[in-house]
Amino acid sequence: MLTKAEQTAEYIVQIVAPIFNKNGYTATSLSDITKATGLSKGAIYGNFKNKEELAIAAFKMNEGNIICRITDHQSLSKSPIKKLFLITDFYRNYYNYTQELGGCPVLNMGIDAKYQIPSLFRHVKSAIAKIQTNVAKLIDAGKECKEIKEETDSMLYAKRLHSMITGAIFMTHTMEDNSYLLETMDQIDTMIHKNIKL
Repeated sequence: MLTKAEQTAEYIVQIVAPIFNKNGYTATSLSDITKATGLSKGAIYGNFKNKEELAIAAFKMNEGNIICRITDHQSLSKSPIKKLFLITDFYRNYYNYTQELGGCPVLNMGIDAKYQIPSLFRHVKSAIAKIQTNVAKLIDAGKECKEIKEETDSMLYAKRLHSMITGAIFMTHTMEDNSYLLETMDQIDTMIHKNIKL
């Protein structure tokens, strides 16, 4: 059971996570945070030593929520190759989901933090590496159960798939047009069928 302080900290993060994601680190002021949470400056900084620590906690929550959604969607199958197709299936609806968040947290914070908040940028890079490693492990599992060609370079394909998805997310949000994601997911599915599926 969470302590009262832990409950307050969790409440603050839940409220401010979408604000940081929409506005960015610099444009999110302390007054935005106190207004949204209904808490005083003292209450905020009684739980977080500074704005940077709060921004990192907010990013981790947003990222964690997305990872949980992808994982839940992938649980629809035990087959590694089908799980790969479930990734593209998930991202076909990603635009609608991230509209509530103000865009993709990894993309937003990656761009926002690179030259401003090195500690937050390290967390973004770590999140990307974790996503790519998980896809590579999935490809490895597919090779082991003879669903994916043995000669497939797992990390190369994981990076390629993730780069294509990230580019499509950027274009979809920038142009406000979900067809970029839909068409790219179709392209990835075709690539999986032609290049790596046994």
